[in-house]
Amino acid sequence: METDTKQKKKSAAKKQKTKSATAAAPQKGPSQKPDIAPPKAPSTAVLGNLPPAYAGGQVATGGQLGLLGNVGVMDTPFNQTSYTSKTIQDQQAKTLNDVLQNDPSVIPMMSRYSSLNTSYFRGFASPVTYYTDLSLNGLMGIVPSYSPSMYNIERAEVLKGPSALLNGMPQNGAIGGSVNLVTKHAGDDPLTRVTTSYVSDSVIGTNVDVARRYGTDKELGIRFNGGYYNGDTATDPQEAEQGVAALNVDYRGERVRLSADVGYQKDDITATMRFIRTNALTSAPAAPDASRSLAPSWAYEKSESFYAMARGEIDLTENVTAYAAIGMLNFENDRILANSAITNVNGDFSFTPFRQRTFIDPVSAIAGIRADLTTGPIEHTLNFNASRLHNPGGDNFANSLDGPVNTNIYNPVFGPAPNVPDPGTPIPKFYEYDLASTGISDTLSILDKRIQFTAGVRRQRVEFGLWYPGTPTTYDSSAWSPAYALVVKLWENVSLYANYIEGLQAGTVVPNNGLYTNGGQVFPPYVSKQQEAGVKVDWGTLTTTLAAFEISQPSTVTYGISPNLTMALAGEQVNRGVELNVFGEVVQGVRLLGGVSFIDGRLTKTLNGTLDGRKAQGVPPVHVVIGGEWDLPYVPGLTVNGRYTYTDQQYVNNIGVVTIPDWTRVDLGARYTFLQGWNGKPLTVRANVENVFDNDYWVTGNNASIALSQPRTYMLSTTVDF
Repeated sequence: METDTKQKKKSAAKKQKTKSATAAAPQKGPSQKPDIAPPKAPSTAVLGNLPPAYAGGQVATGGQLGLLGNVGVMDTPFNQTSYTSKTIQDQQAKTLNDVLQNDPSVIPMMSRYSSLNTSYFRGFASPVTYYTDLSLNGLMGIVPSYSPSMYNIERAEVLKGPSALLNGMPQNGAIGGSVNLVTKHAGDDPLTRVTTSYVSDSVIGTNVDVARRYGTDKELGIRFNGGYYNGDTATDPQEAEQGVAALNVDYRGERVRLSADVGYQKDDITATMRFIRTNALTSAPAAPDASRSLAPSWAYEKSESFYAMARGEIDLTENVTAYAAIGMLNFENDRILANSAITNVNGDFSFTPFRQRTFIDPVSAIAGIRADLTTGPIEHTLNFNASRLHNPGGDNFANSLDGPVNTNIYNPVFGPAPNVPDPGTPIPKFYEYDLASTGISDTLSILDKRIQFTAGVRRQRVEFGLWYPGTPTTYDSSAWSPAYALVVKLWENVSLYANYIEGLQAGTVVPNNGLYTNGGQVFPPYVSKQQEAGVKVDWGTLTTTLAAFEISQPSTVTYGISPNLTMALAGEQVNRGVELNVFGEVVQGVRLLGGVSFIDGRLTKTLNGTLDGRKAQGVPPVHVVIGGEWDLPYVPGLTVNGRYTYTDQQYVNNIGVVTIPDWTRVDLGARYTFLQGWNGKPLTVRANVENVFDNDYWVTGNNASIALSQPRTYMLSTTVDF
């Protein structure tokens, strides 16, 4: 029996190795061959144990699940997709939202060059792309804000559903999903890569990627990524500038692995637009020309981020690994934006400028232990960790002395820059979060891991202080967040799974911006719950996941008409859905990435039952994303690609009044790779067109607001390896 089990493991490992080699081949030049094998990390390790790419190279064979560590796709009792650096580079993705457009369960709310990058995950408005609700190498809260660059990112691991047990409570309450970004580390082969890029109208950029390993066994690695772009975007009169520098240093020994990341990002965007309120409307007007910004040239967003983190792992035994990480972020922002609203169906538009300076200084830490052990016929994977995120922040704010600018979305005229006073420095602190938690789990498996059951619980403590003028608020609250999950492998390539997991959210803070009668009020923390079941099938080079889920979340409802709104914590939002995900190669040279989601989002238990049964905002019944690539057999090195996106009609508020129509978008592209004659290394030229047919459409924002789509955008890049 023992011999048979070992043979099965060897066979599975061999099959996985073959898939990995197939996926990795397009990224490595023919002259790149590792000459020294790195020390093999145990199964309990995360550092030095990155799951390899799946067939086609666009998605990985597994990803990090917080407390549970790295888990393979077929062993994961959740729906997770880990997008690789190959996908990021081939699609010329500049921001995380560019990557998330591949996922049928995610709808980004804003276009590329915007000052607010939130998204809907499984129909819930999730600030998951904020700094505090993203993880960097498993550490929460230290990702550059507001729009983290993808230059130095190896993986974007997207987990659908709540994740309190796995990651702890996110500060800004991401319930529908979570994202972990994995930074690039030096590989075994030397790398010197330069990419030049063009994005319409005239955004010109360059980034460099240099990696080396040193030592007898190549134990010390250094990787640097730096990039800069500047120019006019496809949205007139918008301009965008970004500079990024990121350094990773890692050490891999026989039993000890260490890694450190330091990074800097600076952004400067003019004519930047956020959401537009629709509170006074009974229906939304038709979307205007998206190539014209609904913000003036004198509006801007300037931000600066510096982050640093260090991680370490030590193998106490072959089956026990201890780990720890600590990191910090310093973020400052200066902007002139507006509280804006569409006032009637003719598109009349009120734009009230303000200036705001903001800072955050989060410090995040985590420590834990992972262990594999066996008791009789049962194998155990035990996990324990403790985490803490301390985040002070603040801003100062000044409204325009000239009052609102009134114009029209179809012919926006804003006039000269208004008199908006500088609110001054230093920036006062007005809030402070302290999130501390401990989590423990055990994954029990039998029959060579054909049946796996995970049970765990996290104890979360939330301390919060708010010092809005005239409305000081503090609270200290704790909660238990349990989770249970089951995986049953009917065959080696078919997994059934189910889970129950909770999400914990800090109480909503009602914006104190003069629009709400109860501005500054803080609601107590509340719990969301998910039940999910699904089936995963690995067809050899193509994997599909079919999942059905229900998520219930205590909801806020906004009553009244602007500027006399009242926000209340009243009732629940219940989203029930089915989603199908697909990735990999259908046949050799033909790849698929995407899927479809069907979601019904409803309000229930509302105040006096007045809104029971109403459809929830931002939940299209159908969302389709189908992407494909084809390596043309008669032109070696040439690949054509495309992506089709369809989003159904949806409500933009929770009182079931204002809707926006359905929309479609088509993206097309091609790339050509060949070996340079002088050094035998690859050179790749890429060309992509987003929104080929230049469709203008609205997308749903938060709290009865909408945002304008991105216009047709041309992208070109050339990547050269030296």
